[in-house]
Amino acid sequence: MALFKKKTPPVQEPMDLDAVMKKFDRESNTRVWEGVPKILVTCILALFSVFCIYVTLFATWLDELRLTTFMAYIMFIGYLVFPAKKGMQRVNYIPWYDILLLVAGTGAFLYYAINATTIVARFSILPYEVVIGIVGIACLAELCRRCVGLPILFVAGALLVYALIWGSTNPDVIKRITEYVRVLFYSKEGILSTPVNVCSKYIVMFIIFGAFLERTGIADFFIQIANALVGRFSGGPAKVAVVASALEGMVSGSSVANTVGSGAVTIPLMKRTGYKPEFAAAAEASASTGGQIMPPIMGAAAFLMAETIGVPYSNIVTKAILPAVLYFAGVFITVHLEAKKEGLRGLTKEELPRLKPLLKKAYLLLPLILLIYLVATSKNTIAYAAAIAIVVAIAVSLFDKETRMTPKRLLEALAAGGQGMITVAVACGVAGIVAGIIGVTGLAFMLFNGIVAVAGNQVIVALFLTMLCCIVLGMGVPTTANYCIMAATCAPILVKMGVPDVAAHFFVFYFGIVADLTPPVALAAYAGAAIAQANPMKTAFTSTKLAIGAFIVPYVFALNPAMLFIDTTVPEVILICVTSLIGMFGVAAALESYFLRHMPWYQRIISAAGGLLLIYPGIVTDVIGLCLVGGMALLQITESRKEKTLS
Repeated sequence: MALFKKKTPPVQEPMDLDAVMKKFDRESNTRVWEGVPKILVTCILALFSVFCIYVTLFATWLDELRLTTFMAYIMFIGYLVFPAKKGMQRVNYIPWYDILLLVAGTGAFLYYAINATTIVARFSILPYEVVIGIVGIACLAELCRRCVGLPILFVAGALLVYALIWGSTNPDVIKRITEYVRVLFYSKEGILSTPVNVCSKYIVMFIIFGAFLERTGIADFFIQIANALVGRFSGGPAKVAVVASALEGMVSGSSVANTVGSGAVTIPLMKRTGYKPEFAAAAEASASTGGQIMPPIMGAAAFLMAETIGVPYSNIVTKAILPAVLYFAGVFITVHLEAKKEGLRGLTKEELPRLKPLLKKAYLLLPLILLIYLVATSKNTIAYAAAIAIVVAIAVSLFDKETRMTPKRLLEALAAGGQGMITVAVACGVAGIVAGIIGVTGLAFMLFNGIVAVAGNQVIVALFLTMLCCIVLGMGVPTTANYCIMAATCAPILVKMGVPDVAAHFFVFYFGIVADLTPPVALAAYAGAAIAQANPMKTAFTSTKLAIGAFIVPYVFALNPAMLFIDTTVPEVILICVTSLIGMFGVAAALESYFLRHMPWYQRIISAAGGLLLIYPGIVTDVIGLCLVGGMALLQITESRKEKTLS
């Protein structure tokens, strides 16, 4: 009888989440400080947060003074936090060369800060200031290598080489270098351009807000709420992953951090209920990556978009709602169909949290609700709204003994906010260098001519080429920096070809994000695969399939911006929402080759075509699409009834 004994699946050993984060997220590779040095570093980071709050809300400094002081502090704490390479985990140790870089980088920006008024007034720089500028740029590049990665440096380096050799008609090399240093370091067209300006004014406040909100226990609350709402249904853990990641994405902007944070809970549960490891990891990775397109924070790029286009931030958030809902709807429907196809169960009653006790903790949502309300209605600045939300986050923490904001927790939250700014600020600084070179050399115009020459008058071809650029660049460049570069290069090209401003910028933003799921460099998918102990490449391809909405929706709103609520009425908006959701169902069913039963190839084609037509706004396309998807559903119902009758 032992021969027929049912095999039990192997128990997954506890995963070292810190190791996963260090492998796939450069921000997690930090120095190890203990004892008194740890306290000092924590205080320095916390003071940076306090400095940012003060300068953003109260100071009326000259822009050059504010931005250079901000970057000087970033250089100082950046070299304190990030070692030269992975694995340098010697406790309380910083080598002499890091101290040298710290002093040189900080000193370069402080020199500009101290002499900002004089430098701005004379419109030129002295010979020794050229050296200071080069030192500042070099130290920023090295810090970028440590905390962001090499790909964006390769882009910036290639552009610098181009600028020095072919980008200027001035035959004097020294004068050429001087001009580029002046533009990139001493003007507001390079490092101190829009990305760093927006980072220092708005993004920092939301990073600090996220750090405080995290300490209220809201991440665990989101997972528990998602469990209580959808955990009992077929394939419940995967649906929990989608819902929880959508909620967490409202306050977090890191694909890898979202994947590891919620995936540590959801991925083992998905595997236990029968999902294949690759699918479990892919479901979590695709849902977590979608967090960056989920209002109101949207991975910090929303602030940059608002500043670049010149529209209110609340406008960007409003237009992002439907595409984000469609994305998560697509992932949710796909995991549901996979569960039905494989006959997977939900969580048992014993495994589910009780909803009533959870609702007593609904006060944790108050800071987020207030933030959304203030952003949408307040006449004050976005930074003011974030500041109020931080105060409310501190207040709601007092209701629970475990999360109560003691002085120690307050210091830790401020320090976490300060540390969280380093990577974003450095990425924005290097992105400013890229944008500055593109502007001063006229490369943007050349790129426009090149794409127009290839695409002709076909907008769809230009969109496809732009998509490829975004995905390739995004394979190693953080979302914020990716958006900055694409907003300076490809977005204006799309606008000149007739795509509305907002739609063009959303297009490049979306395709920069999906690079975290797209092989061969799919960091979120690989992080999920590490937790699930799955094949990384299979996980990446499965993630791409699950995130199909992120590949379809941008084309739709670029070609027909009604999806972004541009020039539409309320009835049209309702119609677009309903038909688009049905369309996502049609596409998801085609990808899964399952609705009520297995779908043959011709039904998959019908379903996919109908779904795409429904997603594209328009009465004619909606009617045809509805007929196709409805016809497929009718075929499936008829065949399913025949099977039941025969059985």
